[in-house]
Amino acid sequence: MASSRIFCTAAFLALAFAGMSRAQAPHVASPAPAGTPAADPASQRAADARFIALYTAEDAWRRSQRGASDEDNPGKILAQLPSVTAATQQAALAHWQHVLAQTDAIHLADLSPSQRVNYAVFRAQILVLLNQQKFREYERPANSDSTFWSDEEEITRSHFKTAQDYTNYIAQLNDIPRYFRENIANMQAGLARGFTPPRVTLTGRDASLAPVAAATDAAATIYYKPFQSMPVAIPPAEQAQLRAEAATAIRNSVIPAYRNLLTFFRDTYIPLAQTDLAAESLPDGKAYYQSKILEFTTLTLTPAQIHAIGLSEMARIHTEMLAAMKDSGFKGTLPEFLHFLRTDPQFYAKTPQELLMRAAFIAKEFDGVASQYFGYLPRERFAIKPVPPEIAPFYTSARGGPGVYLVNTYDLPARGLYSLPALTLHESAPGHAFQMPIAAEVVKARHLPKFRNDYISAYGEGWALYSERLGTEMGMYHTPYETFGMLSYQAWRAARLVVDTGIHSEGWTREQAQQYLRDNTALSDHEIETEVDRYISWPGQALSYYLGEMAIQSARTKAEAALGPRFNIRAFHDAVLELGCVPLPVLTDHINQWIAAGGIGPYPDMEK
Repeated sequence: MASSRIFCTAAFLALAFAGMSRAQAPHVASPAPAGTPAADPASQRAADARFIALYTAEDAWRRSQRGASDEDNPGKILAQLPSVTAATQQAALAHWQHVLAQTDAIHLADLSPSQRVNYAVFRAQILVLLNQQKFREYERPANSDSTFWSDEEEITRSHFKTAQDYTNYIAQLNDIPRYFRENIANMQAGLARGFTPPRVTLTGRDASLAPVAAATDAAATIYYKPFQSMPVAIPPAEQAQLRAEAATAIRNSVIPAYRNLLTFFRDTYIPLAQTDLAAESLPDGKAYYQSKILEFTTLTLTPAQIHAIGLSEMARIHTEMLAAMKDSGFKGTLPEFLHFLRTDPQFYAKTPQELLMRAAFIAKEFDGVASQYFGYLPRERFAIKPVPPEIAPFYTSARGGPGVYLVNTYDLPARGLYSLPALTLHESAPGHAFQMPIAAEVVKARHLPKFRNDYISAYGEGWALYSERLGTEMGMYHTPYETFGMLSYQAWRAARLVVDTGIHSEGWTREQAQQYLRDNTALSDHEIETEVDRYISWPGQALSYYLGEMAIQSARTKAEAALGPRFNIRAFHDAVLELGCVPLPVLTDHINQWIAAGGIGPYPDMEK
């Protein structure tokens, strides 16, 4: 990793933050700076107790809204779906307004150091939830990337263990008509006030509803999949009874609900959806987009500031891309090289199995060097699986998390092998399927509150993108084409700063955004189209990746300069990962404290 890149990154962050007024500064509490006088022990214990009672009660309320009462079994399959009525949403708004007021009434300096970190994370999460309710995001519960019905379909991929799991699941199936009706009512309210995803991003998305809506055989639908293979501990007669009940629920509840939703989606929602692309064109749009920037970056940089950072970073990465192209021996221009990468058969798998096997080899290659870069390794392993075919056409190239690395094998000519090493490092290890299990293990081992295991995009995506660049140091890129693939991915994420703000604040068209990615990355046309539609319908999310990486790179630059020969890359990575997902200002403060303490490995209380 070139030091010039790291110092450039640090400089940009410093300039970005230095240019903000006090009112613009990130409204995310971070632990009190080193040297802040501590409260006396009695006051500290009282403040800690007050805060613990607050977040414990808030967690209990949230579980009650989901119908979950077993706090020791968060993956339990519930017997009902949540209420999403307007009345329920208004109650949630009032709840989080009250919780935020109670949180702000607690003085940060009165808390113990560990509770200060909890406070910073908790307050940031509550503020996001409050903003989502304030802007009534529940009135657009479907976009080009995710929908409430695809979220419900995810339950079919859960791990069913007991007969009660199946009984609860069948109850959920029978609850789908009510759940869909409530979401349709919310979508109608969104239509009435011009709060929908842009129409162009919804076109064709009805295809995901059609297979269930058109089904004549319950056993052929996705909802029957859990019954195709049931635990042997359930007696055969009981299995048969559960299968019969499931088929009835799918036939009488699920299929009619899908048909009703499909009719509404095709005949009413898509035709009447807004035509403007920009989030700033929505009701109270400028404030809404700024709230999404805060949610996904944990910062309050303005759209203009982010756009400028993106343009500058793209120019720098472009120089690196030209150097990699030269190293490959290619004699043409960059556009010609991009065309070569997109069209030459040598860069594409011939079968889905080949793509999966390539991904698996790269993941195992990382295992061979992991201990050189990380002191603490997660206990949980992950599987490599294809993206389910029913969602693959509109799905991203891959996604990873605890226990799984999903690789999209749909449209193989769109899946360049030169990008697969970077993609694998991002989604599997040391990216998402590595970082998330570590976060869960830290929360459990240190008895941290459960909200500390929630995902914060700026941290999680920033870490995953940092992992891609780290692959250069780890020797994971073996050809100039793979190095270029990594740089193209870096450019892709930097380009998101330009494209997201361009679309939502600068008046860019869909075609303009697509062309910017086409000119500046090696992404295929299919990926470019699905990605731009995701940015259009999911404002702000695309900003989290590169700004998160910049924060981690900036922290590393400072640690290397401050510690000199005492800098230990394994200890640094452990220090970044040990907090789990936190707002970027909290991470920065934590690394500053780690540097001040000498840069020592942070896991004395956890088994190595």
